Amino acid sequence: MKLEKDQGVSDESGLEKPVSETRALRKDAGHWLKARRADVGLSQVDLAARLGLKYYTFISQVENGFSRVPTETMEAWARALKLDPAAFTKHLLVYYEPELHRLLFGATE
Repeated sequence: MKLEKDQGVSDESGLEKPVSETRALRKDAGHWLKARRADVGLSQVDLAARLGLKYYTFISQVENGFSRVPTETMEAWARALKLDPAAFTKHLLVYYEPELHRLLFGATE
């Protein structure tokens, strides 16, 4: 089902965020992830291989804000990008679950 521009997306709290806000946050997360990948000198193909993915296109989807890093693979992503898994996950919460991040850690970074 395709959402119209003015429709929102409900998060776990039941509050709606505009689709544009959610999309913008995912794009920001993607830019951050792409920069971390570049920091360690990996291509999308290299990162996909380290994560055991058959296709690198998922990396592209995440970096372009069309998808997000699945929770169950955050530790593997962090290790592949040579980052502390807890810090990596905490940082992604700013983009993926800003209200949860605020509740757990206070104001955003």
